[in-house]
Amino acid sequence: MKPRATLDEEALGLLVERFYAHVRCDDLIGTLFNEAVHDWPAHTSRLTAFWSSVMLSSGNYKGQPVAAHLRHRGEITPPMFDRWLSIWRKVTAELFAAEIAGALQAKADRIAESLRVALFFRLDQHSPDRAL
Repeated sequence: MKPRATLDEEALGLLVERFYAHVRCDDLIGTLFNEAVHDWPAHTSRLTAFWSSVMLSSGNYKGQPVAAHLRHRGEITPPMFDRWLSIWRKVTAELFAAEIAGALQAKADRIAESLRVALFFRLDQHSPDRAL
């Protein structure tokens, strides 16, 4: 398949479908996703809307990604973010021209960092007063 040179709703739908097909089979994060997602078509549709809003400024997504992830705080570990990003990089590089893949990867990196902070950062762990 020739890498796509444009990013549109159709391309994002293909990306999300292919990406989550990999995620669902992954030995580190697959179980978490398969247990958390009960309706994969609805989930991929929602995530396509998310990426459309993020990358195309479509405004299609009306959700709260941090709240959705906080529900699974006890099961999510930092290495899971690395795996998610690794799969995302692989799939975006396969589907898109380098410039588009790079933009998708950079956005995913920033989103993952925001989610990491929301899930794992605790002020009491990083306070200068702790050392006293």
